[in-house]
Amino acid sequence: MTKVIRFDWAMKTILRDKSNFDILEGFIGALLEDDEIKILELINEKELEETQLLLLIEDSQPRKLIVEITNFFHLDSLFQVVLNTSKIITKYQKVRFGNLYEIDKVISVNIFHSNFDYNDSYLFSSQTEVHGVNTGKKIPMKGSVLRKKEKNGEMTYEFVEKDILPEYYFIIPNNFSNFVEKKIDEWVYMFKNNEVGDNFTSKHMDKAKQRLAELNMTSEQKERYKKYLSNVADINSSIQSAEEKGIEKELQEEEKKKSFEIARNLKKLNLSVEEICATTGLSQAEIENL
Repeated sequence: MTKVIRFDWAMKTILRDKSNFDILEGFIGALLEDDEIKILELINEKELEETQLLLLIEDSQPRKLIVEITNFFHLDSLFQVVLNTSKIITKYQKVRFGNLYEIDKVISVNIFHSNFDYNDSYLFSSQTEVHGVNTGKKIPMKGSVLRKKEKNGEMTYEFVEKDILPEYYFIIPNNFSNFVEKKIDEWVYMFKNNEVGDNFTSKHMDKAKQRLAELNMTSEQKERYKKYLSNVADINSSIQSAEEKGIEKELQEEEKKKSFEIARNLKKLNLSVEEICATTGLSQAEIENL
């Protein structure tokens, strides 16, 4: 195993360099199961977060896609996922690329560095479906996408129908069991453990292993990284504390409901307020208001 830096830190720093785009191509390719992913451009926007990347890519079909990769530290950020995608569609896609129809699809990739208790899955995907309310029949939502095509040395244009609705991917490294079966599993293993296995074979994983290695960092970089890890630890601690307080409050409210239910039953048995207070722990005012 080779120890590497956190992927969210890499996105803040070295992965913004064009010379390291192949690492991002490897990750996106493993996720989309397409080894011919090519990054055409990193979109630099002031409104983007430091741990958020916006990329214009081309896949094997070939399609032009906007891929957004964002790191989150708590699940409340699910609302932000929707806002980010809406912003990309309404602003970046139209303003940045001029012609809305040259882009085939927007893909939102979200990495949540927090616990996710809904089930034991570590990778989720969501594609918007449209169906008839009265029939239940699914309807493919396709739009005409302008496609460049070279023919006999001349550039021509044609409209091609494509499924244009956004796609969402959610990666929860903490839910990963460390059992590697697919190419994307190697990347999720790296996200969770900050390590790259010696037997990993996903495309460009060897370059990630080499360039993201902690040993390659200068003293100044190590100091900055150390401060970042400390900040992340503080964030996680705050989230855990808030979650524990929330659970404790829920338990107290549940116990209170049970006490009220018991008190109602005891009142039906004509027990005195004092006796009900002693049994349930409720105040006299609370019992009288039942």
